[in-house]
Amino acid sequence: MASANSAAPEFDRLERETVDHLFVLQPGYAVGLGLHEYDGRVPDLSPAATERWSSGADRLLKRLAEVDLEGLSEKRRVDAFLLRLLLESPLFDLRDAEELDRNPMSYVGSVSLTPYLAREYAPAERRVAAMVEVLHQVPRLLEQGRSRLQERLPKPFVDLSIIMGGGLPAHFVEAEAFAARAGLREPFAAARATAESSVASFLDWLRSEKLLKAVPEFALGGERYQKLLFVREGIEVPFDEVRKAGAADLARNQARLAEIAREEKTTVEALLGRLHQNHPSAPDLLPTARTYVEETRRFVETKRLVTIPASPAVRVEETPSWGRALSTASMNPPGPFDTTTSEGIYFVTPVDPKWTPVQAEEWLRSFNYSMLRNVTVHEVYPGHYLQFLHFRQFPGSLVRKVYLSASFVEGWAHYAEQLAIEQGLGRESPVAEVAQIHDALLRDCRLLVSVGLHTEGMSLEEATALFQREGHFERLPAEREAIRGTFNPEYFCYTLGKLAILNARHRFLDSRFGGNLASFHDALLAFGCPPIGLLDALIEGRPSVGSKG
Repeated sequence: MASANSAAPEFDRLERETVDHLFVLQPGYAVGLGLHEYDGRVPDLSPAATERWSSGADRLLKRLAEVDLEGLSEKRRVDAFLLRLLLESPLFDLRDAEELDRNPMSYVGSVSLTPYLAREYAPAERRVAAMVEVLHQVPRLLEQGRSRLQERLPKPFVDLSIIMGGGLPAHFVEAEAFAARAGLREPFAAARATAESSVASFLDWLRSEKLLKAVPEFALGGERYQKLLFVREGIEVPFDEVRKAGAADLARNQARLAEIAREEKTTVEALLGRLHQNHPSAPDLLPTARTYVEETRRFVETKRLVTIPASPAVRVEETPSWGRALSTASMNPPGPFDTTTSEGIYFVTPVDPKWTPVQAEEWLRSFNYSMLRNVTVHEVYPGHYLQFLHFRQFPGSLVRKVYLSASFVEGWAHYAEQLAIEQGLGRESPVAEVAQIHDALLRDCRLLVSVGLHTEGMSLEEATALFQREGHFERLPAEREAIRGTFNPEYFCYTLGKLAILNARHRFLDSRFGGNLASFHDALLAFGCPPIGLLDALIEGRPSVGSKG
């Protein structure tokens, strides 16, 4: 990794040391960025190791605070702020949220072989060797969890950890089949057996020891929630202002849905029912997604919404078994440091063969044609995949290649859904906009539930009811969304990021970009994925980078 040229070589060294230090704690993040020298590494999550890491982060933050910002260019002043957040964010997880002490998902979620299975970035032998190395470290990792996790854990965390961990054996089988095709079954099988035994023992321990003692408490509280907004997104406005913005967006989307219903001379409920009726069959789910990938790419090109960098390539695959409990669809993009391919992998979760016909039908209704196309806009064009193609060719500094703001990433993809409807995608049928609004209502409810659960004492039942009442969701998906908010308060990021982009478009499209959408979008994506709280400052070219201590 080469740092960008700078008039301040000491700052360059500090930048490199900070990024290297981050990857000690998060080697899987480095692999996802395309830095395969980190292949096979699993973090040491013992108290002694994380305390050493935290002390090292404190020392780096002290050095950052002593940097003479006046001696840096405006861009490098922004980089200094990004480096600060790059350290303060994991410190928040370790010290404030106590993730490693309260959440078993921190351990079962650290075991993924997908990066080595999904991409042919190296010969099979090297990728299998990395997977074997990961499997060998699973017993140590899970033992650290057993010794570190508190006596009483939040019940939603335990429940979901058991579900996630339950998907790991099938994930290991999938990886072993890959190893067998490469003629390497024997070393993999031995490592798999040990890892699988450790997973089974860990899950038994969660069921027998932790589930019975689990407690309903999980909330961050107002002070920590406010700090979360800052360390993740550089946002200093009170979280109640964030809540009000989400509530206003919810009201706008609900009003538009009611307006469409009046135009169609029907009710909102009947309109949503019409949306869900027309869906692909189970065998046609992935082929339909592939058709929509091509359709949305052509739409972006025809409408000239944003530049599509050269050599795009998207492969549609089933979501890996271990990830299906928490994912409907997702994008595995090429990392900014991955020079071997520009291919993105669009994962779509299929019907589970073990489901009843009723469950299968419910799943396919949620993947109706209009919703699947809207999901494809979000995940592929002009959403995540296109954004990461720009990210790969972004000639920024080291820290800007590394920093990934959830609100910038998810906000762009969510904004892309609204943009596509505004520009006429699916105009032949009103249900296309209904699908987009339905997803927007979901994201609005997530923001409100996030604030409510963590700062207002909202119960899981109240959160579930909010998704049902305001977002028009059935009981089961509403419960699932409410539970997600307990461990993932950052799912505010979709609406938060979308609103920031819409506000920037309103303020700057005409004055700075001559009303040209493509120019605005290209400029936006040329920033990388910085904290959404910096968006206006970056567009205006001013180094306003926060002040919170």
